[in-house]
Amino acid sequence: MSSSPDASAPEHRDVGVAELFTGFLGLGLISFGGALPFVRRAVVEQRRWLSADEFTDLLGLCQFLPGGNVINLSVAIGMRFRGALGAFAAILGLIAAPSLIVIALGIIYAKTQHDPIVRHLFGGLAAAAAGLLVAMAIKVAKPLLRAPIGALVAALAFIAIAILRVPLLPTMLALTPLSIGLAWYRARTSQRGAAK
Repeated sequence: MSSSPDASAPEHRDVGVAELFTGFLGLGLISFGGALPFVRRAVVEQRRWLSADEFTDLLGLCQFLPGGNVINLSVAIGMRFRGALGAFAAILGLIAAPSLIVIALGIIYAKTQHDPIVRHLFGGLAAAAAGLLVAMAIKVAKPLLRAPIGALVAALAFIAIAILRVPLLPTMLALTPLSIGLAWYRARTSQRGAAK
């Protein structure tokens, strides 16, 4: 059975500080409207620093931590390969150029925000960003098809947040111990089955 490039395990090679910086610098420059889909494509499919499953696991951890998911991911990936120096290089690469661009765009927007063309432009950008997030969510959910417990927890989170409108923090505080407990139970059951 052939595995897709998306799901195959990455080559666990040595990723340098300069590569982390330039990789995330490029991501910061092209990821207008939401960096997460671009980060996943670059890290999993193009650079193959992480497998799809590793990315999903790391993203889950980063979503639980305070702060932006992509910022947390850059720090976590940098730490994984080069420790604190790698984390600093990755986050600096991610935010340096976009910060300067956002400041410049903020100045321009402050002067042109009442122009109808500018309003339509930002409306179109918002729609494109929403489409990118939906596409990324579908890709991140694919590994869950092989993990019924993970799919169950993801479905419960979706129902709680999207349908019942439960805030994120209480949802995470309830589902994280449940997820850990189910994973522990599954691991124990697998160990017992292997021992027989």
